[in-house]
Amino acid sequence: MTAKNVHNELIEILSRRLLILDGAMGSMIQTYRPQEADFRNADLQGHRRLLQGNNDLLTITRPDIIKAIHREYLLAGSDVIETNTFSSTSIAQIDYNLEGWASRLNTAAVYLAKEAIRDIEREQPGRRCFVAGAIGPTNRTASLSPDVNDPAFRAITFAQLEASYFEQVRALSEAGADILLVETIFDTLNAKAALFAVDRYFKESGRSLPIMVSVTITDRSGRTLSGQTAKAFWYSIYHARPFSVGINCALGANAMRPYLQELSSIADCYISCYPNAGLPNPLSDTGYDETPAATATALGALADEGLLNIVGGCCGTTPAHISAIRDRVASVAPRQRSAPTRRLCLSGLEPLEVTPEVPFLLVGERTNVTGSPKFRKLIEGNNYEEALQVARQQVESGANIIDINFDEGLLDSESCMTKFLNLVASE
Repeated sequence: MTAKNVHNELIEILSRRLLILDGAMGSMIQTYRPQEADFRNADLQGHRRLLQGNNDLLTITRPDIIKAIHREYLLAGSDVIETNTFSSTSIAQIDYNLEGWASRLNTAAVYLAKEAIRDIEREQPGRRCFVAGAIGPTNRTASLSPDVNDPAFRAITFAQLEASYFEQVRALSEAGADILLVETIFDTLNAKAALFAVDRYFKESGRSLPIMVSVTITDRSGRTLSGQTAKAFWYSIYHARPFSVGINCALGANAMRPYLQELSSIADCYISCYPNAGLPNPLSDTGYDETPAATATALGALADEGLLNIVGGCCGTTPAHISAIRDRVASVAPRQRSAPTRRLCLSGLEPLEVTPEVPFLLVGERTNVTGSPKFRKLIEGNNYEEALQVARQQVESGANIIDINFDEGLLDSESCMTKFLNLVASE
């Protein structure tokens, strides 16, 4: 099946009904109570680092568990199942000294998911299901400093993230994933590295797959962990032309409504939503208390409003949740896509739109070492705190955009620019 055919099949389904994703993988794995021995095979018997908790490794060491979970979700009505690869990047696997296993984990996960689908399609003639290669956010952030004493410090670079994501994208794609799902995005810069890697792989390989993108709004402030609003996030990743964009994790479906309404009104692609089963409860078997009926009711209300095309579940959801969701939205018409945006739309933490009502932007140009002697002296003197005040003053005075220039022969321009931009991002 070619990527074009998969794309067309998905569009045909979405013209008739909502597409059903699967539910949580991690909390389902915990119901099996895997022990350290479950995370080891012959190749890992002598591995010195503890491996319990590295759920992606179970794809190789206990494929029976992962395949059983895939099967349960397919029987519950999932059209799309996600590979068990949320942490299958070399960056995330560093914590277990298994960074060299990244490609192997992704390849095995796709094969296992496709095997589960083949079994179901044999048992249920006429059924058509798809594999989404799950690409998680990693356990690093490119936008925020992990050191409160050094806001300019970053534990990872964009280039390192992109290289790690490229390895994952290549393995997922070449193993036969139907879709690439960049999900649970808490830092837009991480997501942009993933999307850059996807685009590079497509260009180098001559192949392409539908791209699903899903962000996490961390609380009722309506922002990601790195501070962006839902609309600003969309403008940040619009260039990737995703097949769908949506929200998952963190919040329950009811709390997602205003942010889904915002995305639905501006995104010219399909809209997805796969929430947690309410708020965490460590005493619950799955870690979450919301019942299948409650999750289905909440998602059904959003679908009734015409906000959704793709639905499923995240942390704490089970096959019972997916079955209830499927039944609730079975007769609901899918959302109609919005018209493409035909104006300049930029983003920082907030969106910036150039409209006929506001046709001009104010550009602050004092953060320029060739245009502002004061700013140059501050940078040359390594006085970044006061240099940051120059940027802040321009914003407070009404600048919509800041022009930053470090092109000066006596400066290590790249290093100075990086440090200053990291400080600006932290502000």
